[in-house]
Amino acid sequence: MKSKPIVIVTGGSRGIGAATAVLAAKRGYAVCVNYRRDEAAAVGVVELIKGLGGDAIAIQADISSESEVIQLFEKVDVQLGVVTALVNNAGILEQQSRVENITAKRLHRIFSINVVGSFLCAREAIRRMSTRNGGLGGAIVNVSSGASRLGSPNEYVDYAASKGAIDTMTVGLAKEVADEGIRVNAVRPGFIDTDIHASGGELDRIDRVKSVIPMGRGGQPAEVANAILWLLSDEASYSTGSFVDVTGGK
Repeated sequence: MKSKPIVIVTGGSRGIGAATAVLAAKRGYAVCVNYRRDEAAAVGVVELIKGLGGDAIAIQADISSESEVIQLFEKVDVQLGVVTALVNNAGILEQQSRVENITAKRLHRIFSINVVGSFLCAREAIRRMSTRNGGLGGAIVNVSSGASRLGSPNEYVDYAASKGAIDTMTVGLAKEVADEGIRVNAVRPGFIDTDIHASGGELDRIDRVKSVIPMGRGGQPAEVANAILWLLSDEASYSTGSFVDVTGGK
């Protein structure tokens, strides 16, 4: 019997990450739900997956920590097997602010998770997936943001810049490992109905901005998850270094 593909979803306990983890399980993946703080939410996602007949585990790791990322992948090696897919979903933003009021501490926190963390997780995945290293190949999907194109002035220029770095990483890494059996792509969500907006200080942000979205509404986490799972799948076998915008036309 063919073994299940194995996916790690960083920041998989809520929002887009949770929707992606559940959909991946429905598509036949064994899933590692990574979380940083909210163990109860991660366990809830795992229980939901198991209730659907899927395989899942929850592993705590702060992906901005190199040692914790290494331990995350080593635990997956033991508990599930060698990873075949990675979704770099974990990301944060801070309270809405103009650049003139942004501190170095804030910048370091955002970039350490959004950028450094994505690089570290990609590194560990490549070490296992690359045919150059004896692996069987795999796929990586980075969760960027429509903000990387729009800049998020007066709100989150630092967050947008971190996602711009993810866009560049996606293109460069895709070319670097294209002949090693690894595809690297990205999704760029727009205004998606998750609690990340509360982190920025505006729980009802989507209601405020929906009039400027061509489709006239915010998106749902499942709509982003569908794009992620397509990019991971064999249906996207000739796509690498590409971007799928899930932004309602924004």
